[in-house]
Amino acid sequence: MSQAQIMNAVCHTYTTARVQLVMIDEVHRLNPRTTTGAQSADLIKDLTERIGATFVYAGIDVTTTPLFTGVRGAQLAGRASLIDCDPFPARLGDEEPFRDLITAMESALDLRHHRPGTLPKLAPYLHERTAGRIGSLARLIRQAAITALIDGTERITKTTLDAIRLDHLAEQHHRPYTRPRSRSTSTS
Repeated sequence: MSQAQIMNAVCHTYTTARVQLVMIDEVHRLNPRTTTGAQSADLIKDLTERIGATFVYAGIDVTTTPLFTGVRGAQLAGRASLIDCDPFPARLGDEEPFRDLITAMESALDLRHHRPGTLPKLAPYLHERTAGRIGSLARLIRQAAITALIDGTERITKTTLDAIRLDHLAEQHHRPYTRPRSRSTSTS
């Protein structure tokens, strides 16, 4: 099939299925200044023109990437509204969205000996450990669950979580750089 035929088939399928939301993740990797990046940007632009759906692009620091610069980037930027997502808050008024997220993640665990409610009780620690970043939290819980399966405990504890290294950004937040003590030198 040609590019045009593929585009027509995709648009027909999305329209027939009444797709209302299209999410495209990792858009920060898209570089319209390269040949394949330009083709991808053109494809996305064409899809937004032909499909009656809301498009959500998710990425990291998209304003510092070539994504929304240059001719093609300007076309994408002209079709998008930027929503800057800060780390997930521990508290939002009377609500605790981070604890709610942890509860939802914990409910998806399939560990025989894990006690429900264990992870939400650790919400302050988990928020500090991950700096409120959902990706860091997901990696931490996933790795802890894998560790619990491998070691046969099939439960996640704070000790399990402490033993897991996270992404550089989360680790830097949790264990900030401390300046070494200066050595005092004396001259006699």
